Amino acid sequence: MSDSTAAPETITVTVDGRAVAARPGELLIEVAERAGVYVPRFCYHPRMEPVGMCRMCLVEVSGPRGFSLQPACFQRASDGQEIRTDSDKARKAQEGVLEFLLLNHPLDCPVCDKGGECPLQDQALSHGPGESRFVEEKRHWEKPIAISPLVQLDRERCIQCARCTRFAAEVAGEALIDFAFRGDAIEVSPFPARPFSSYFSGNTVQICPVGALTAAPYRFKSRPWDLEQVETTCTICAVGCRVAAQSSAGRLVRYLGIDADPVNQSWLCDKGRFCIGATEAPTRLLRPQVRRDGELVELGWGEALREVARAVHAANLRFGPGGVALIGGARLANEDAYAWAKLAKGILKTDNVDAQLGDGLPAELVLGLPRATIDEAAAARAVLVLSGDLREELPVLHLRLRAAARRGVPLVELSPAPGALAEVARATLAHRPGDSARLVAALLGTDPDPELLALTGVDHTQFAGARAVLADALGAGANGEARGTGVVVVIGRPSLADDGRDVAQAAALLHRALPGARFLPALRRSNVHGALDMGLAPGVLPGRVALDAGRSWFEAAWGAAPADRGRDAAGILEAAASGEIGLLVLLGADPLSDFPDARLARAALEGAGVVVACGTHEDPSNRLAHVVLPLAGNDERSGTTTNLEGRVTRLAQKVVPPGVAWPAWSVAAALARALDADLGLESLEAASREIARLAPAHRGVDLELLARPERRDGVVVPLPASAVALGATRRPRPIDPVATPGILSVEEQGAPLGAGAAEPPGGAAGASHAPTTERPALLRLSGLEDLGAAVPPASGDAGFRLVVRRSLYDGGTLVKASAALAALSPDALLAVAPAALERLGLAPGARARVRSAHGEAIVELTADPGLHPGVVALGAHLIPDASALVEVDRPVTDVVVETIP
Repeated sequence: MSDSTAAPETITVTVDGRAVAARPGELLIEVAERAGVYVPRFCYHPRMEPVGMCRMCLVEVSGPRGFSLQPACFQRASDGQEIRTDSDKARKAQEGVLEFLLLNHPLDCPVCDKGGECPLQDQALSHGPGESRFVEEKRHWEKPIAISPLVQLDRERCIQCARCTRFAAEVAGEALIDFAFRGDAIEVSPFPARPFSSYFSGNTVQICPVGALTAAPYRFKSRPWDLEQVETTCTICAVGCRVAAQSSAGRLVRYLGIDADPVNQSWLCDKGRFCIGATEAPTRLLRPQVRRDGELVELGWGEALREVARAVHAANLRFGPGGVALIGGARLANEDAYAWAKLAKGILKTDNVDAQLGDGLPAELVLGLPRATIDEAAAARAVLVLSGDLREELPVLHLRLRAAARRGVPLVELSPAPGALAEVARATLAHRPGDSARLVAALLGTDPDPELLALTGVDHTQFAGARAVLADALGAGANGEARGTGVVVVIGRPSLADDGRDVAQAAALLHRALPGARFLPALRRSNVHGALDMGLAPGVLPGRVALDAGRSWFEAAWGAAPADRGRDAAGILEAAASGEIGLLVLLGADPLSDFPDARLARAALEGAGVVVACGTHEDPSNRLAHVVLPLAGNDERSGTTTNLEGRVTRLAQKVVPPGVAWPAWSVAAALARALDADLGLESLEAASREIARLAPAHRGVDLELLARPERRDGVVVPLPASAVALGATRRPRPIDPVATPGILSVEEQGAPLGAGAAEPPGGAAGASHAPTTERPALLRLSGLEDLGAAVPPASGDAGFRLVVRRSLYDGGTLVKASAALAALSPDALLAVAPAALERLGLAPGARARVRSAHGEAIVELTADPGLHPGVVALGAHLIPDASALVEVDRPVTDVVVETIP
């Protein structure tokens, strides 16, 4: 098509006599809003398809026969079009619609949760007739009706805008509510046999314009004019959704999603929205506790820290620096994690540090792969998902990828237990644990081995579809671009019953074969990416640098650094169980619940010399600790957090911590002083500035930068050199077809970064002198080395491979502490493919014994058609002895399912 016939980039539309530039096909309501003209609306929502149902947005639109009333939320703009939003005819139509909508509306504003923030209230005043001609008795229905444990329905308030039903069907993909009956009896209703059990039901409450849907945990809690609000970041998972935290009388009462375009687009999962109740749970830790005569007794901070300091000295005398170990840190803010990393690696000189609890991926892999953003994944040429069920682990990322797939982005899922994305995926390769790397090699190869496909049991049609998707994506990027440009790989840990080695191998293969591809690490824990960035992992230092590469830099800044690579979480627990750890610090971690092998975790807690647990709530692990230190939790401390795409956003304090709980960075600084040392971190701002100076990947990113209004959605690190030099940032860059594969080149890490780049004048706080060595380069994944040997072939037909997968309501510490969510944990069941159930001669609902080389468990069976016939799946946390089946030193877990006599 020639340039003369190409569609214009902009057209001209006249709004109330003023010429306005618009995009071809843009909705008239959006054109008017950009022109500063508000058109009233109820059914319209910018994140959903238009339906033109409520007719509140009627305006006059020019056409071949003159002006006519048209819904602005449904009509598309065309060049030369004229719109009248303030004409008498449009005004009369809007008044008539409002009068009709209020015909049966109960006008119970004084007791409605929406009162004071209700669009129907507002528009009745701004666009309504002032009085109604209808004097008949309004209808009265039973109220409220609980359509789910979290959502209540007042039917007579509903104006049939269909926002809730459209969200459930379009966005969440869970069409569990719809309109029932007809005429004046129409009402929103769940299906009789299918409850409204969506993970995203709270969004229907937030977008309901009239208070027909209300949140049970918030109902009658407060009024809008009583609320105080700050913008902060949800820390339930690693997506990092932007939220408004609201409090009344000093108590947190509600979270609302903020329309952060690059991240959550106003959506929240119900766990993130309603876990707010855990803040005031009776299990909160309020004061330091020290074990005396076998019992934990409350003491002051000074005595508790002196107890820890004595344990540190004893561990160093007996074992040296390696006698101290730290597990956890993924629940902390970046500044907290940095303070503890500096304490452990700079003062205690131990590298036995791991923010992951044996349920993630190697830190070098996560930090070394070229990182994608969520926006890049949503606009990719192809998306490969090698992870668990994102709906259960990272719910809002699931929504973003689901929406992208519905728009036409081809998505391929490779998983031992396919998740909710299988519904929209172009191909789903269900396979046995241990076969991911083989399947990836086959996808990338020119001539797949039929015997391999037979061994893995992958459906040939699905495999051919996956190869076609990948071929199309690579063909589209063949014009001088690096191979794989535009491909985004979501890489995570699909099962806690294997060691992650297979997935790591698959990721390394993809990186080697597709150097232009980018990766989105799907690690689940809230700030695990920030913790890894801050050095809470063996073999790395703050700023995504390797220990060997960054040792001289941090020795100059801190005065010391670990001499050798330390142990990961599994190695730390094994050493503790063997009596080789004199002091074990649990930093917001509960190994008894979260580590895949609970037997090893218990042996470690019993075998360590002294266990110090820092946390917010009581849990099974800190009940066995020698010292318990209370930490400030979500919304009780400030700082920053880093999400899975490397986006750093602010955390805002909204309420005061209960009891005498401290922020974690303060605990680290105070413990350093008890050890006659100094972290040099006298405030949160000081920690933020030191990170911005010393950590290469976070260079230039501090609280002052993130406080700017234009940075409310955060910044993706590392910043380009130009941005660091100017003290500003730019939006996440699109996939660059000519960039050198890797995170960023040395020149892009910050300015200046050439040879001899030294610390700016003033040096690092707390350091005896400023670094004079060259700033270390960021980690890069160089290949397959150090990822371990390949996983052995699948076992015979007599057994199954076990998958232990996450559930959103997993019965963990925060879920148990939240009254709204505690009862929502699903039943503990063993999922088996229907064909395998038939082969075993068992039926759903039957009980069976599952045996592994490590132990056994008694479970109830359920059928899951999406599973590979050679796979059975359990839910983490849901079955108390599920971890009895898993042994962490095995690459996969083979089990046998037996009938119970």
